[in-house]
Amino acid sequence: MALPTTFEDLIFEANQLQLYKKLVSQLNKDLVLANIDLEFDKDTLPTSLKLVLQDTVIHLIQNKFSDYLNLLYQVDVSELKIRSLDGEEMVQLSEAVTFLILQREWQKVWYKNNSNSI
Repeated sequence: MALPTTFEDLIFEANQLQLYKKLVSQLNKDLVLANIDLEFDKDTLPTSLKLVLQDTVIHLIQNKFSDYLNLLYQVDVSELKIRSLDGEEMVQLSEAVTFLILQREWQKVWYKNNSNSI
């Protein structure tokens, strides 16, 4: 599986495979397991999903850093990828972290979908 390299590519692929709602469900599941008080409706528009998740990431980094780390652990975002990000600009950092979260959630959904079809 080649991972999408942009948010737009990720959403396009999820929609093409009719897995966008499963992506949202997987994200909701991991948010609950990480004790983050956020839940998305399955019909949430991709841009809203991205912006709300990005705002949440900023809030967690600034105010609840241990919850932020717990979310990254629960989603299973690569520590190496997180460490490679530039932490100077908060908006850029939160956007990159949000994409890594969605990318990892997409990977989980894609693998579940393809392992069911085998």
